[in-house]
Amino acid sequence: MRLTTAIAMTGMAVALLTAPALAQDVRSDDIKQDRRDIRQDRRDLRNDRRDVREDRRDIRQDKRDIANDTKDIRTDRRDLGADRRELAADRKAGDKDAVKNDLKDIRSDRRDLNRDLKDRRADVRDLNHDRRDLRQDRRDVHHDRRDLRHDRKDLKADQAAK
Repeated sequence: MRLTTAIAMTGMAVALLTAPALAQDVRSDDIKQDRRDIRQDRRDLRNDRRDVREDRRDIRQDKRDIANDTKDIRTDRRDLGADRRELAADRKAGDKDAVKNDLKDIRSDRRDLNRDLKDRRADVRDLNHDRRDLRQDRRDVHHDRRDLRHDRKDLKADQAAK
């Protein structure tokens, strides 16, 4: 449906752009400028659509990153719990070397957990930023479509005046 609409709109624009200029009160410079504006609006629209696609891709990647970070956090919490159980068992048994090693493991697991939490927070911020970008790019597409419609109307009016 979009393709046929685009083809129909392009065909209409080509027909409008190729119509001869006959009137004396409309200068050919106006028509040339309208054509330039239309070409620029099409370029802007194409670029905005590309930006929307990229933002959607970024959002999907951010969601994957958040899911992976969440899995890492769960794993780190499990490891931390296991290390604490080992520490309690070693303290109960009175093995000082094992207690020392267990404390090192717990510190290491806490560092890993904090790092993964920090990564997930950063990924959530990135996701929100990408969502904001997507909304802005959608607005840009809307405005560029409106500009294109207005430029086509201006061209049509200039050509009709000739």
